[in-house]
Amino acid sequence: MSFDLHTLESFLTGTIFAGKLHFSPVTDSTNTVALAAARAGAAHGSVYFADEQLGGRGRGDHAWHSAAGEGLYVSILLRPAIPVARLPLLPLAVGLAAASAVRETADLEVDIRWPNDLLIGSRKVGGILVEAKTDASRVAFAVAGIGINVHQRGFAANLSTPASSLDLEADRRISRQPLLVSLLKFLQRETLELLDSSATESIPRRVQEASTWVCGRSVQVHGPQACTGITAGLDHNGFLLVRTSVGLVTVQTGGLRAAIDPAHKSC
Repeated sequence: MSFDLHTLESFLTGTIFAGKLHFSPVTDSTNTVALAAARAGAAHGSVYFADEQLGGRGRGDHAWHSAAGEGLYVSILLRPAIPVARLPLLPLAVGLAAASAVRETADLEVDIRWPNDLLIGSRKVGGILVEAKTDASRVAFAVAGIGINVHQRGFAANLSTPASSLDLEADRRISRQPLLVSLLKFLQRETLELLDSSATESIPRRVQEASTWVCGRSVQVHGPQACTGITAGLDHNGFLLVRTSVGLVTVQTGGLRAAIDPAHKSC
């Protein structure tokens, strides 16, 4: 079943997204479409979503399989009045919103694997890709792309992290439409919090509470700051702290995998 745009609009009345829904049955990538719209002057709160993506992508240009009618593929254009220094908190805020939406819609608890993965247990059900343009000290715009596996029943065997879907985890069919409504409403709440200077304390703290990955987990960090160690929480920028054999490393970007040692202690 596809989306009912009239009903969606009625549920989003009074939000920043009302009157700004842009749906395509098939698109290359919702993030690519949203980025082009942002450069053309599209409004804050514009939403771009599709039934199918032919070129869906995640962080690091990893492909995101986006089969027709199987998942939620959506990108939201934001023009937040925040300093550039607060921009790294945005992916974390989006993750909190997505986790809350899954909890509300499917009654499932989501683990957030810093910086952008949504997991249920050891299985990945979603991912986040935030792309932004900054001007001097301000954020000109940011596009928050969210992909969530909803109806999928089968997955490629060579994935670095085993995958699952909300249907499989909940053992029932989860509707994409209320999931989208819930996601947008929670995202509005989180982006409003991001405007407050207290976000540098509240968002890292809440991610730390919602994640088994950012505190006391043995991990391998992949990317430009590759290292192995024990996670030690998040700093006020939302960057990951990792205790390694050579000292404490502040990881600004990269991906996480569990290290061979499965230790999980408190920070």
